[in-house]
Amino acid sequence: MTSVAQLADRLAVLHRQTQEAPLFNPVFQLSLELSRMLESGELDLAGAERLIAELECDALMTRAGRLRRLVAPVEPQANDDALAACLGTANFAEFRAAWERPQLHAVFTAHPTFLLTPAQSEAVASAAASEEGVGKNACAASPERPRITLAFEHAQAMAALTQAQDARDRIVAHLLNAACERWPDEWHDFAPLPYRFATWVGYDMDGRTDIGWHTSIGFRLAEKAERLGRYADALEAIDRSHPLLGTLRAAEAHTADCAAAFAEPLDEAGALSAAANGLTADHPAKLLTLAPLIDELEREARGAGSERAVALKTLAAAMRADGLGMGGIHFRVNAKQLHNAIRGRLEGGESLDLSSQGALATLRTLIAEATPLRSNFAALAIESSTAIRQFLAMAQILRHIDADAPIRMLVAECEQPATVLAALYFARLFGVEDKVDVSPLFETETALEHGGRFLDALLAEDIYRDYARQRGRVCVQTGFSDAGRFVGQIPASLAIERLQGRLADAMAANGLTDVAALIFDTHGESMGRGAHPGGFADRLEWPLSPWARRRFARAGIRIEPEVTFQGGDGYLFFANPELALATLTRIAELRPAETDAEAPTDPFYRRTDLSLDFYRAIRDHQHEHLESRTYSRAVTAFGLGLLNATGSRVSRRQSDLSSDREMSLRQIRAIPHNAVLQQLGYPVNVIAGMGSAAEGNREEIAGLLSESARGRQLVRLVRASNALGSIKTVAAYGELFNSAYWASRTYRGTESHIANACAALAEYLVKDDRAGVFRRLASRLRIDALKLHRLLDLLPDEAPMEDREQVRRRIGVLQALRLALLQFMFLRAVSVPAFSRANDISRSDVIEMVLTLRIEEALAQLRRAFPTRFPAPADYVLDEPSDYPDGGAEGYAAIEHDFIAPIERAHALSLRITTAIANEFGAHG
Repeated sequence: MTSVAQLADRLAVLHRQTQEAPLFNPVFQLSLELSRMLESGELDLAGAERLIAELECDALMTRAGRLRRLVAPVEPQANDDALAACLGTANFAEFRAAWERPQLHAVFTAHPTFLLTPAQSEAVASAAASEEGVGKNACAASPERPRITLAFEHAQAMAALTQAQDARDRIVAHLLNAACERWPDEWHDFAPLPYRFATWVGYDMDGRTDIGWHTSIGFRLAEKAERLGRYADALEAIDRSHPLLGTLRAAEAHTADCAAAFAEPLDEAGALSAAANGLTADHPAKLLTLAPLIDELEREARGAGSERAVALKTLAAAMRADGLGMGGIHFRVNAKQLHNAIRGRLEGGESLDLSSQGALATLRTLIAEATPLRSNFAALAIESSTAIRQFLAMAQILRHIDADAPIRMLVAECEQPATVLAALYFARLFGVEDKVDVSPLFETETALEHGGRFLDALLAEDIYRDYARQRGRVCVQTGFSDAGRFVGQIPASLAIERLQGRLADAMAANGLTDVAALIFDTHGESMGRGAHPGGFADRLEWPLSPWARRRFARAGIRIEPEVTFQGGDGYLFFANPELALATLTRIAELRPAETDAEAPTDPFYRRTDLSLDFYRAIRDHQHEHLESRTYSRAVTAFGLGLLNATGSRVSRRQSDLSSDREMSLRQIRAIPHNAVLQQLGYPVNVIAGMGSAAEGNREEIAGLLSESARGRQLVRLVRASNALGSIKTVAAYGELFNSAYWASRTYRGTESHIANACAALAEYLVKDDRAGVFRRLASRLRIDALKLHRLLDLLPDEAPMEDREQVRRRIGVLQALRLALLQFMFLRAVSVPAFSRANDISRSDVIEMVLTLRIEEALAQLRRAFPTRFPAPADYVLDEPSDYPDGGAEGYAAIEHDFIAPIERAHALSLRITTAIANEFGAHG
């Protein structure tokens, strides 16, 4: 078995044996055969790497093909034609109404999904956009991973925004040309704004201690300089001698100087003072608003020929959309940070219950009596409260960088109206109330369960209603990652949908139908984090369903949908001009900000006697997993060692102090939690519970799901996830910790050269609980899966997966290869010679590190214990000679060669398998 094809054929043969022996595990058996080849020398790590490289290539092609299918067609002319086809035959007023408000707000975030290396990302995107289609062109040669820093993430976000802006410009020019042709006497009144873009990279403080206020200011200045340069480039392409070019180029240069000053260390008061004074001083090139430039471009366009006029108005539209930056910016803080800040302003605040009516009354008075305070960079520098620093930073940005662009203040874990009122108080106190949109985030179990009452109470506040009217919108944010982790992806989506409906009711009940509802749905690119794989229509409807949209439409409320494109996974949609144009064109065709208010009610919402119980049963099943020590222990059995580093933010909560053995699922962030489920072979938070929820009422539930558009959408998601899942793989990981397996492996005299190592592992694992944990979890999953298959047998498969068995075999081979590599590492870990305890770390501790895949820590300890080189007299330049030491000072080169380096290389190969499996699933996490 020296080729992938042979391994796949062997796995198929082993799978047939499960008909005779149901408990037989073909994935683990293949891993045992591969392990024996590695230990006998029939296969070495170089050979394993060749197999992995071929499977990597297949997975990258799968990833590119999926991306292409989602946004197809990708040819620019085809998308120009598609856009022309969706313009309709409306009159000028209807045309303006359709295109002068955003169909979608898109936020480019730095969620840790930078799974692919830059070379791989470029290859996948290029293949997806290629005229020849996807093939070996998706296979990048280098899997070398760069260190992912905040600066790297910010640069990637800016590159994605650049492509998005260019694609929007092309669409805007198309709209303007159509308007010019159809309404030659009126078209100059048309100001298209089909999309708005934003980012929170460098502004998101939730769970971060590594982002200082000066980081945010520096990024905002760099973004301003970059955008000014792009505006100038666009204007220069229209007219190389245009009089506004001097204004833009001078402003670009001045802003770049300010950005450079804020990029330097500002720990010293003198350095900060110089940077701040340079930014705040009056300067002839200082530009704080684009309004005069937009007016001048529009005036000039009215007197120009159609081609020049379209170009000038396209530039004006870009300025109107983005302002003096690459897009809008979103600051984000945690509710606790706001609570800590506001308590200092309330009498008896340390002990005051902020959810009480007394606290609300005090906050109302505080807001009503607040007088805006002047602030400067010194106030910002000495402020210790994270939340207050955010408002001070926003005040400086609005005063000295961009006076026009609105700023979002996202509040995580927001579960009571007092939190929003606290944010409004600080916004008023620092004079930014008219430019900042405060947006509560709903993603925890409590927030989703009680969010309706929260919205009723918040929107009943006179102060909040006045604020919403001033801003022209009510903003909320829903999170699919944590929600999906806590209650399961299907219950989370249905709970979020219900919350959106409650928002429509609350706005109508409180007379807020004259403002928009900006609904920010933050989801990733994986099935476990809110991205539906069925196509772009499903992708847009899953987080904001037609039912929810109709609730707003029937109440007469305009909606502004907003979604995220998260990290490396999300940025692929904007990795090149072809994909960016295709992505925005699909959105233009689907028009997520609109709906048919008169459409008949979906049976899923009419038959709540069935659907509500179905939802609750899935939620309860998922909750049992989350609270189960069996599930928690299995998911954390390897810590986070199965995963690559995919972002600058830590993957475990910063308060984590407990050992891996007692790690709680709540200590792991949502993305790595979902990523671990992929790597273990079964997306529990997508699939589990649906089969059990239908038990006892299966035919009626099947009838409802088949008749309902929303129900069929749920089924498509579960089918897609289930097509890639393998409970046998979950069970296979448990066998690594099975003491009986290691004791029996050499029982009949085979593999005598590793008999001692196997015996050592068997003895070490006698009391280990992980084998039993994985078996119990696999049993629970199997029982539920049997019920799911009975349900799915009653439902048509609307979108059968292409090459399903071939893809499953590839994933199975990848899993078997990794299991073999893990066995390779385990055997060498227990074979390392004994060494003295140091820094409270023993040999047993190092073995446990390897078993939980804390490989870097383990290797550091082993290299400390077994250095390959000792200090030698030749290292020193001394005049006095010495005959001592009289023996050679040899290091432990053999131990490095035989044990330490092979473990390191095997682990690196294992992480390449991680990337390949994630690509087969379509995304990281």
